[in-house]
Amino acid sequence: MSIQKNKKKTRATTLRIAIAALAAVLLFTSAFLFIKNWEKDYGRFEESVKELDSDLIYNEKEYELRGNLESILVLGLDKFTNEDSGYNNDKQADFLMLLVIDHSAGVCTPIHINRDSMVNMDILGVAGEKIGTVKKQIALSHTYGNGREVSCRNVANAVEGLLLGMEIDHYVSVTMEAVPVFNDFIGGVTLEILDDFTSVDKSMVKGEKIKLSGEQALKYVRSRQGLDDPTNDSRMYRQRQYLKALYEKAYKLADTDEGFIQRAALKMADYIVSDCSANKLESLLEKLTSYELAEIINIQGETVEGEEFMEFYPDEDFVEKTVVECFYKVKN
Repeated sequence: MSIQKNKKKTRATTLRIAIAALAAVLLFTSAFLFIKNWEKDYGRFEESVKELDSDLIYNEKEYELRGNLESILVLGLDKFTNEDSGYNNDKQADFLMLLVIDHSAGVCTPIHINRDSMVNMDILGVAGEKIGTVKKQIALSHTYGNGREVSCRNVANAVEGLLLGMEIDHYVSVTMEAVPVFNDFIGGVTLEILDDFTSVDKSMVKGEKIKLSGEQALKYVRSRQGLDDPTNDSRMYRQRQYLKALYEKAYKLADTDEGFIQRAALKMADYIVSDCSANKLESLLEKLTSYELAEIINIQGETVEGEEFMEFYPDEDFVEKTVVECFYKVKN
């Protein structure tokens, strides 16, 4: 095979993987459209402070940790790239999804985490050191730290605590303006409006099927105040609906435009913070070529009205079941 054909095959393969990732998570494509500028954001996670039990008994069966697992935490931040800096950061993680990749089985399992989940998190000082703990909505764990790598690591620690100490290997965060940018980059997304958004945008009528512009897409996946159902559960359902429509639209472009990934990478680069280097992301993409994408797991629980905000309390049995299914296997 010629060098030119090899290059075309590599571009096509990478593109298909990047588009397939859209089905897993709204912002994962942005994370996977890699360029060398990401190298400056490289920084490894600190080792988890919790020791994992390699063996456990669940439903009268003995389990052991799966080998060859890799996990990536994807965060959608509720602010914009140039808002807030340093330790005055108040960016919240409005969107959280953990991708658990089983390299042995060839399966990627997404776990969607409610941003209102009440969890224990670290309070960080100006040097990024732990100075205390507090129980709050998990979205707020990103407000501690520098708004970039340190804040992402703090969210990862909070997610590890929620998932019974399971270690998270990598993170990718994307700020909110990436949503309309990518939406408009692919020419808009068409879907049926599931809630009455007329108080936000008069053209977004419940039950109507419309093509969302970039700003409308951002409203659709982000808004909840002023809606008939202001819970984050409803918003998470809309996010998954938008994901499916986004995937279908982007996939059509994948087969006809071999320059798609390069242009998208340039569009997305400024909005991303990750601990993965470009080479790491490229290697991961190659491995995901033939992997199965499992159904998104939505952590179940109860939403209640707190003193100030809505609070989501994850169902402990459901969390344990999820952890066992994703991270463990029956012991031989």
